[in-house]
Amino acid sequence: MKIALLGYGKMGKEIEAIALNRGHEIVLKVDETNADKITSADLQKADVAIEFSTPHTVLSNIKKCFDAKLPIVVGTTGWYDHFETIKNDCITSGATLFYASNFSLGVNIFFKVNQYLAKIMNNYTDYDVSMEEIHHIHKLDKPSGTAITLAEQVITNIDRKNNWSITHPAKETLFIKDVREGEVPGTHIIKYTSAVDDIEIMHKAHNRKGFALGAVMAAEYAKDKKGILTMEDLLAI
Repeated sequence: MKIALLGYGKMGKEIEAIALNRGHEIVLKVDETNADKITSADLQKADVAIEFSTPHTVLSNIKKCFDAKLPIVVGTTGWYDHFETIKNDCITSGATLFYASNFSLGVNIFFKVNQYLAKIMNNYTDYDVSMEEIHHIHKLDKPSGTAITLAEQVITNIDRKNNWSITHPAKETLFIKDVREGEVPGTHIIKYTSAVDDIEIMHKAHNRKGFALGAVMAAEYAKDKKGILTMEDLLAI
């Protein structure tokens, strides 16, 4: 499989290593030095694109791939306010978009655990719920896309919470503490607190390999498909 890497930072390099190890070929590497020079013809040399750039460039990259009829796997977060527009563009143009707030298998299992626990805790109103997410200092979006997914799962399943915030803790608000320090790949903690005890679940990434492997697997899956795809499609969970 021929892959175009849109974003060639630390994640891009990790994806490259795993893709090569799985027998794939990297035919295009795009970063800030050449992004404005890439054409549809360049993109069409690939079978699929994997996008890990920035919230400021992701929408442009998605559009370029749609125009080039190139399936795209998007790991960048911070653009979901535009999701409905992108979804409509994808469907009407017959394009392919595989997106995820997190490509790690462990995180996607954690999503399921979070949903299950939230459904249980909905009945126990003595417990308040909060969240903490910790990432490296280079991460631009706050909170992380993974934290937003977790928060929306909690809000959907717990009646006493109706929104989330990183700045305004309130009774009906799920407060997300966002921390940026060092080179932390990603840690997410959901905590239920009462006067008598705490219940806490956590996912802690040790490195970027889990994210990168999931992204390459997503590219393998999306290459010959159409429409909007997610990790639930890939993992059947």
